[in-house]
Amino acid sequence: MSLIEAIISKKAGYEVTAGETLTLKADLAMTHDGSTPLAYRALKEMGAEVKIPEKIVICFDHTVPPNTVKSAEFQKIALEFVKKFNIKNFHPGGEGICHQILAENYVLPNMFVAGGDSHTCTHGAFGAFATGFGATDMAYIYATGETWIKVPETIRVNIVGENPNISPKDIILRVCKEIGKRAIYKAIEFGGEVVKKMDMSGRLTLCNMAIEMGAKTGVIEADEITFNYLREERGLSEEKINKLKREAIKVEEGNYIKEIFIDITEMEEQIALPHSPDNVKPISEVEGLEIDQVFIGSCTNGRIEDLRIVAKYLKGKKVHKDVKLIIIPASKKVYLKALKEGLIEIFIKAGAMICPPGCGPCLGAHQGVLAEGEVCLSTSNRNFRGRMGDPNSYIYLCSPKIAAISAVKGYITNEG
Repeated sequence: MSLIEAIISKKAGYEVTAGETLTLKADLAMTHDGSTPLAYRALKEMGAEVKIPEKIVICFDHTVPPNTVKSAEFQKIALEFVKKFNIKNFHPGGEGICHQILAENYVLPNMFVAGGDSHTCTHGAFGAFATGFGATDMAYIYATGETWIKVPETIRVNIVGENPNISPKDIILRVCKEIGKRAIYKAIEFGGEVVKKMDMSGRLTLCNMAIEMGAKTGVIEADEITFNYLREERGLSEEKINKLKREAIKVEEGNYIKEIFIDITEMEEQIALPHSPDNVKPISEVEGLEIDQVFIGSCTNGRIEDLRIVAKYLKGKKVHKDVKLIIIPASKKVYLKALKEGLIEIFIKAGAMICPPGCGPCLGAHQGVLAEGEVCLSTSNRNFRGRMGDPNSYIYLCSPKIAAISAVKGYITNEG
């Protein structure tokens, strides 16, 4: 079996095959300030009550603090839902992006994680089956504790070689170019020597962008790096860690519809051009393009490891006079670490604007909306037309390193 088939089989209690439809009980269910009101409305239309309050996580992250009457009303409705059904796992605005909050507090290997957001696939980095659902589906999960799924076929992506200049973001952009939109309702299983050595931050970046290829989820085998993260960052006891290790799923020969090998040894850093994450070119073909804004953050690259890289290239330098640099830590925990390590001071002295933890400019709601003709270089995951503002603006995707260097230079470059 592929890894995702093995995870679903363990959850279902019998051996499943790709293409099979079955019902699964959710271990974790999440909606945010944008999706909770819609799920709540669907729940009312069903005439149902919440069955699994202890498994529900509600996060306010998409427009924090609210910037319009509509977004304020959405959060008011979501808060009504939280209070009515006594949802204990509630994270108000300022605590961070829902996917980062789940990674820092809730997700474990072998879980079935259902989220009211397409980037729920991020949590496959823990060796979990994690995927996004629409509001009606989330309402059904809230009401019953379960949902139906079709077991996805798997594309295996092996990352090999060695190159100190290449980040996880460069790798996933290269994978997007390779696969395009040909992974619809598939699972993308990441492996190879590079992934085996990659930290959890990098693995979260890889799985986060599986949806950009149409995939149902991205997934990585839980291993010692996973367990060390759970021990050191999440504070799990040795007893719990040992239990997870005993239950860990290892797949030797998977059932794959396609297997891809990407060697990073000679690879250049990658840039996604407008208006699709798979419109990717090596940086040498884009270098010199002038930019108006740089955004560093999002559920793709707003973690402390990303901010440390950014600080390395901003320390003692100034953001270019024609560039707006916006930096948003992915969570309160990340923000506090960045403060303690002096990173925020470096960013502010360089001329960056720091916003509260949340999605920020990523979805084009506030905090960095683009005007007509403006060019933004972003560490986020999507660069669709109009995603960050005017339909005639342009979004380029890159790694935190490239974003920081380019913010200082005023144009896209990897020459710091």
